Amino acid sequence: MKIALAQLNYRIGDFEQNESGIIGCIQKARTAGADLVVFAELSVCGYPPRDFLEFDDFIEKCYQGVLRIAEECTGIAAIVGSPSVNPADKGKPLYNSAYFLADGRIQSLSHKTLLPNYDVFDEYRYFEPNRLPYEVIEYKGSRIALTICEDLWNITDDPLYVRNPMDELLKLNPDMIINIAASPFHYSQPDDRFEVLKRNAMTYGIPVFYVNQVGGNTELLFDGGSMVINAGGGLVAELKRFSEDFQILDTGKLEFENRFTVHGSRFTDHESRISLIHNGLVMGIRDYFHKMGFSKAILGLSGGIDSAVTLVLAAEALGKENVKAVLLPSKYSSDHSIKDALDLANNLGVEHEIIPIEESFTAILHSLEQQFRDQPFNLTEENIQARVRAVILMALSNKFGYILLNTSNKSEAAVGYGTLYGDMCGGLSVLGDVYKTQVYELARYINRERKIIPQNSIDKPPSAELRPDQKDSDSLPEYDILDKILMKYIEERKGPRELILAGFDERIVKRILKLVNNNEYKRYQTPPILRVSPKAFGMGRRMPIVGKYLS
Repeated sequence: MKIALAQLNYRIGDFEQNESGIIGCIQKARTAGADLVVFAELSVCGYPPRDFLEFDDFIEKCYQGVLRIAEECTGIAAIVGSPSVNPADKGKPLYNSAYFLADGRIQSLSHKTLLPNYDVFDEYRYFEPNRLPYEVIEYKGSRIALTICEDLWNITDDPLYVRNPMDELLKLNPDMIINIAASPFHYSQPDDRFEVLKRNAMTYGIPVFYVNQVGGNTELLFDGGSMVINAGGGLVAELKRFSEDFQILDTGKLEFENRFTVHGSRFTDHESRISLIHNGLVMGIRDYFHKMGFSKAILGLSGGIDSAVTLVLAAEALGKENVKAVLLPSKYSSDHSIKDALDLANNLGVEHEIIPIEESFTAILHSLEQQFRDQPFNLTEENIQARVRAVILMALSNKFGYILLNTSNKSEAAVGYGTLYGDMCGGLSVLGDVYKTQVYELARYINRERKIIPQNSIDKPPSAELRPDQKDSDSLPEYDILDKILMKYIEERKGPRELILAGFDERIVKRILKLVNNNEYKRYQTPPILRVSPKAFGMGRRMPIVGKYLS
């Protein structure tokens, strides 16, 4: 049997576009002689649909979409993902289902058993886990065990219903596993995912066909990477990452031995991980703009590393002609920072201009002269400068239809090193899940073939330049220390005692963790953050604003 893997970029709720892409691949697969074409989890409506699932009209459109796709399945079969109605009078109203379509109609449904309800996932909010007896699909002389995403990961938050779907399906003697998924990207996920699929193939002694979606849906990025693993754990085929792809595999030609030799980790070496982050961010920017109907971006360019990397990523994602950089110097901005910003803009060929903020800053101070009299210059005046810049950028955004890109990094967001309604403004946070040390790695990766970002932006000590001779290290530990503490606390969920036992200075640990917790209120007001780590700020990290723990 010839099986086509169709790795597509879906838009949530855009039934016409999703159906068009699915039907186009069915026609392409049939023309190429495929017997079966496989699409991703919830492919008809896009993933994750979230509270759209609470609208009856949305569910009806999903079903009608499945029927229209089924009509195209003549001379070929297809597997598509869509919600289906739970006919029982108890439990959740919907299943997360895989439809098997052939001969112009729906032949069978398979429901997802293990519903993820951790980090960015909340499927148990909407779906009932499968509690029905399992069945295999018999087609073209093969017996197919059809599973959905986590059903191969053996992860569930349902304490009343813990069973391994594959153990149940293997009792039915399938010839292969087909797993349809919507598996979000983070920089460790490609390795983790491969190991799960390899383990299942080798444990059960049958090949695994895995189809993931690709594309950005707001903060969630999907990297694709659909693949086929043979019964010996060999990687037979792998589709592209961060782009749509299509490939046909003949089940009669899946060698038992490894076709591609795989030694240990495939993606976690230093450069590969940074390239994954880079490519994920570029895709995330591009899809956020295209799916929202936006075309042009604007950002404040300071000469520092964060705005420099953001500008490069935006230009790559949207095209240099669709990005505008605005330099907003104050009297505290150094000449070399202005030069670095201009050099970068010229290297990229993006539109740019200089709008000094000193006059606006002075006007606000003059308005507050009576209230501020006899008060020393402090953080207030620093924040006013950041907010003046935001007012100018948002004015340009409103007047000319730009979307403002936020350039704050994860280290700054973690400890509150940013100004609400100032440099924390924006429609999308590009680097909000990238630590400062990783931003430097991204800059070096960008410059790997030719110098795009000026070397001085990489080498100079980071500074907000809001007061004379200011450096980030005046207020924070050096970033190589800060980021190690933050990563262990945020990604690895290590508490203060564990961090201190790991060798970090107790005073620094308590200070940093207090900053992280006390600035949760700021992070609630940030734009959507493109997720590239296993634990990003936003929907996957739900912390109370007023909690006392570690304060």
